[in-house]
Amino acid sequence: MQKDGIEFMREYLKNTWDGIYTVLVGMRITFKHLFTPAVTIQYPEVKVKLPDRVRNRLYVNIDDCIGCDQCARACPVSCIEIDTVKSIPGEDLGITSNGKKKALWVTRFDIDIAKCCYCQLCVFPCPTECIYMTDVYEFSEYERANLLYKFSALNQDEAAQKKVNYEKFQAEKEAQKAAAAAAAAKPKPETPAQPSAN
Repeated sequence: MQKDGIEFMREYLKNTWDGIYTVLVGMRITFKHLFTPAVTIQYPEVKVKLPDRVRNRLYVNIDDCIGCDQCARACPVSCIEIDTVKSIPGEDLGITSNGKKKALWVTRFDIDIAKCCYCQLCVFPCPTECIYMTDVYEFSEYERANLLYKFSALNQDEAAQKKVNYEKFQAEKEAQKAAAAAAAAKPKPETPAQPSAN
């Protein structure tokens, strides 16, 4: 009976020592790492430097856009939509930063980033280099509609006015052509022949 009590006490003390020892081993590892510099980046306060050719959100410098539609045609997922209207004589659209003269009003330039696959295929065909990938990668939204980026410098009323102006100009041009054609088709009155002086 006394022998069982001694065995029980020995096992109790051994278990206590094992518990204290494992805690000390764990604390030794903890204290060892406590004073070494951290390797994790404290995001979002600290952000990692991105590589040079990173592909993230698209941006369009609309002042350089000539409305050629090449980026929209190159897009494999059709996330770019462009509408243009020809300018009428007297309207000065200016020139791009690389010297190209602008001839079209870009009434709509929308990019649906929710569809974009970040392939960068739209960047390379642009003759004025107005569309490019940025280093912005934090653009999550609660509403999917907020991922539709509108880059046109014209609002809806101005875009509608440009369309009306061009249609009016085209109608006037057609009317002038029709008047010129009617005038050319009208028979000329015959002039009486002059008697010869003999």
